[in-house]
Amino acid sequence: MRTLVRAPDPLTHSAVSSQLGAAPNIEVVTVDGPGPADVAVVVTERMTVEVTSLLRKFKNSLRVPVVLIPSEIDRSDLLTAVECNVVAVLPRVAATSSRIEEAVLTAAAGGGVLPSKLLGELLRQFERMQREVLSPHGLHTSGLTPREIDVLRLMSEGLDTAEIAVRMCLSERAVKRVVFGVTQRLNLRNRPHAVAYALRSGVI
Repeated sequence: MRTLVRAPDPLTHSAVSSQLGAAPNIEVVTVDGPGPADVAVVVTERMTVEVTSLLRKFKNSLRVPVVLIPSEIDRSDLLTAVECNVVAVLPRVAATSSRIEEAVLTAAAGGGVLPSKLLGELLRQFERMQREVLSPHGLHTSGLTPREIDVLRLMSEGLDTAEIAVRMCLSERAVKRVVFGVTQRLNLRNRPHAVAYALRSGVI
């Protein structure tokens, strides 16, 4: 498991790298090392502008999950962290060797790690975003409108354009516009791809 480590000072970087390097299934790599990293570990005091820029750089260049180990993290920084591919937050006071290793392996396997208080706050922030930002504009967290979700649900049940139009009291042209709008906006190839997207998003 190739793991890239970034820390605010050489001593911390050396300590975390040594802890991870001692694990039999983890290899600590550098940006210039051979092959891409599987996970990035970022140790920091707090979510500063510099740290956020680093996380965005990792997201754009490495495209790997990030384990964040902060001394403190403001609840308002949670969404920013999630947007930057942070899938695990481990407070430094709780960052033992075994917990860091476990967080890295969990992140690499597609999982996430959050203290219960932060998880609750993150869920509340998503609920507020849905209520105050998305819902007033007729959107869902998937990026789909209620009408688009209904059309995709009927498509997943095997109905053709004419049948969907009758079921939803729309014209066939309107149904085609809905499907075209979804595929163009979300860069989907065709109708099956749009249905698969809706399934993966959990809306149908």
